[in-house]
Order: sequence, then structure tokens, then C-alpha cells
Amino acid sequence: MRTVAIVGRPNVGKSALFNRLAGRRISIVHDQPGVTRDRIAVECRPEDGEPFTLLDTGGIGSDVDVKFTQQVENEVALAMETADVILFVVDAQAGLNPVDQTLAKRLRRIDKPLVLVVNKVDHAKHAELDADFARLGFPEGVSISAEHNRGIGELSARIQALLPPLPQEETEPAPADETPIELAIVGRPNVGKSSLINAILEDSRTMVSNISGTTRDAVDVPYRRGERRYTLIDTAGIRPAGKQDSSVEIFSVMRSERTIRRADLCVLVVDATAGVTAQDKRIAGLIQEAGKPCLVAVNKWDLIKDEAGFGARKEQLEALLERIRVELFFVDYAPIIVLSALKGEGMTRLFKLIEQIRAQSRLRISTGALNRLLAEALTAHPPPARNNKRFKIVYATQPERNDPHRSPIPTPSILLFVNQADLLVASYRKFLDAQIRQEVAWTGLPLKFYFKEREARGRRAHVE
Repeated sequence: MRTVAIVGRPNVGKSALFNRLAGRRISIVHDQPGVTRDRIAVECRPEDGEPFTLLDTGGIGSDVDVKFTQQVENEVALAMETADVILFVVDAQAGLNPVDQTLAKRLRRIDKPLVLVVNKVDHAKHAELDADFARLGFPEGVSISAEHNRGIGELSARIQALLPPLPQEETEPAPADETPIELAIVGRPNVGKSSLINAILEDSRTMVSNISGTTRDAVDVPYRRGERRYTLIDTAGIRPAGKQDSSVEIFSVMRSERTIRRADLCVLVVDATAGVTAQDKRIAGLIQEAGKPCLVAVNKWDLIKDEAGFGARKEQLEALLERIRVELFFVDYAPIIVLSALKGEGMTRLFKLIEQIRAQSRLRISTGALNRLLAEALTAHPPPARNNKRFKIVYATQPERNDPHRSPIPTPSILLFVNQADLLVASYRKFLDAQIRQEVAWTGLPLKFYFKEREARGRRAHVE
């Protein structure tokens, strides 16, 4: 895929331009300089042009957050090396800045097509402000307002003209089975989410630090493993609301929660040295509420196993896994895998498990087997009575899923024709779930029940 990288000093509007070209809000836009730290990638499919990958980068030359300055510089350098076209963004209203001039010197040494993008030309009165940037020595720039959508059409046309031809294999539509699987890497801060993505990529693609809150955006990273395509989504660590110390962090947490809802599968990362915390449980609860496929990745296992002999390690591992199963009982459908992102251990097993979950999502239970199983379950263990009434199942089936836009990992569902849905208590619903999974395990997948009551009651079908 052809790549366009957006570079510039902090707070010139790179993320606003990224969101405008992407056609949706992905990067966090905030007046605070230095908000974007990672390379953030998204596939753009313009209506009047060919697709390309767009990269947003951290701002260059800012000491607002000195702990990350060199890492941001490295990220931008790597983006410029891999890009086919570079968008050099400057701020018309702020005027030419010494950092702009320093960056221009770096960019002139790179043999890549480049567009000087003069941003924040929000009104006609700003039209003459772009003349100041002619001193940078680049060909005629494009004046835009990313915030107000001015000049974006002209910029898009310039990008298309500079991009190399699209490879033939990318011009053909991908089969449905090749739709990228969106994997949300979620967890509380500093459990190793970005390290896990870097271990998968064998590349320092996302910024890793022992300072909590390093990742602020939900970072989309396209990835191919064998014949399978993925989008790895590195999310900001979710902390309790009382510990969110800035508006940027609060927005990051909101984005992480939205990422869970849009993901095809959530990888919940837990720190092996800390075990399951209250915040881990909250995040697992968000995954359960969203009804998302899930697996639990226990990271930093190397810090434990390196301190013990083989026999002690085995006992520690079994005890750790049992504690995690007990603490995360409400997502008991999620398998658990132990790995070390720092040492790159367990990556093959991780993707084998993801593929197993994907394969399980295709499994079906026949209507006959389902009804026999449920009849036996209700006879052997009748549901409890409520108000002198008892929950009854008249008929059950697994509906066909014919939606062409469905997730690559569809969640299995069971349609139950019943006498009265609200007679089903939570504990008996759990019992039915377990009985059905004896026939089809559906590893890593939540099971949704839909109900249709007898027409005489005049109630509509609903889901629990």
C-alpha cells in the first residue's frame, strides 16, 4: 500500500488534517502541543482517487514533554523513510518558525515528493499569510484549513498526482474472508500493550515507555501475517476516572472504550507480576457489555519464571492462571495465553489462538441437536419458578448470518421461542450457555440469546 506521511512541528494542525483526509475522527485534536506521540496509520479510500495509507506523526522540535522528544524524532524519521509522499504542515497564523526552517533543511535532503501544506488559512483575511513560507524553498504550496475543510480537495488531487501507481494486486477487491481482522489491544496503563504490538511487528512501531499514559490515541497499525490481514489497535491505557489527570487522557479513555465496541476481537493484556486488578475487571466488563470476542494475554511472565526453577515455575503458572480465571469469571469464554512481549515469546501461539477463535466463530449447531440438548437440560434441571410461572422453551435455532458486512469473527447467537423471556434468571441463562457449549465450545466467543415470545403476549423479540 502506498503511504503518505504528515510531518511538522507541534500544534500546526497535523492531526486535524489527518482526520480530515481520513474522513473520520481518529487522531486526538487538542490545543496542547505534543498530544500525538505515535505514528498513527489509517487506510484512506477517497471517492475520487486510489487508496493509500496515511500516517500521522508526533510533532518535531518540541521540548514540551522532554521524556519523549527523541522517540518522537525517531518516529517521524521512520515515517519519512517509508513514505511515498510527505505532507509538510506549517501554521499560517503563527508564521514561519525556526523549527519549520530546521525541519525544511532535513526534508530537502530526502528524495521524496513533498507538498508544503499551509494550514489554518481559515478566512479570506488569512490568504496572504502563506507568502511568508516561500523562503523555505519548496515549490508552490497548498493553502488549507483542516478545521473548516478549505482547500482539502486541491490537496487531495495533489496527493493523487504524486503517488506512484497502485500495484495491480491492490486494484482487485479482496474476498470477504480477507477483510482485515481488527484486534484491539486493551488494558490498564503500563501492562505492555505497545510492547506487545512491537513484538508482533518486530518493529518499534508504537512508543514504549515505563511512564503510564504514553499512548494517547487509539493507534491503527495495518499488519499481515501469512495470508491473513489484521489491523492492530493500540489503545490508551484505561485508568479509573478519579485518576485521569487531564482532558487529553479522559478523551483517550473514551476512545479506548469506543475501540472495544468497533473491534472484531479484544486482546485484554494483564500484568503477570500484578495479577488481576480492579481496573482489569472494569475493562473486562466493558468487553462483556459490548459482547465482543476476547482472549486474555498474561504479559511479563518472564519476570516471574526467571526467578524460579522449572518445578516452581509450573506451580506458579497453574496458580496464576487459576486466579485469573476466578477473577475474570464473567468473561469465562475468553481463553488465557501467557507470553512475554519484551522477549517476543508467545507471538506464534497468540496468533494460533486468534485463528482458532476465528474458526470457532464459523461453527454451527444443528437445530435438532440444539432442541434435544435444551429439552434434556430443562428436564434434568428445571428453571426456578417466578410468580408461580416457569420459563419454557418452545423451540430453538441458530439463525443464519447473511450480512455481507458482518465481522470477520461473528458472534454466535441462539434464537429461543419462549413463553415469557423475563422469567429467565441470570443463573439459569448461564446454565443454558454452559450446556450449549458442551456441544459447540465457541472458544473466545460470547453467546447471545435472542428471545421471541408467544404472539398471544404481544411482545417483540429482544436480546439478552
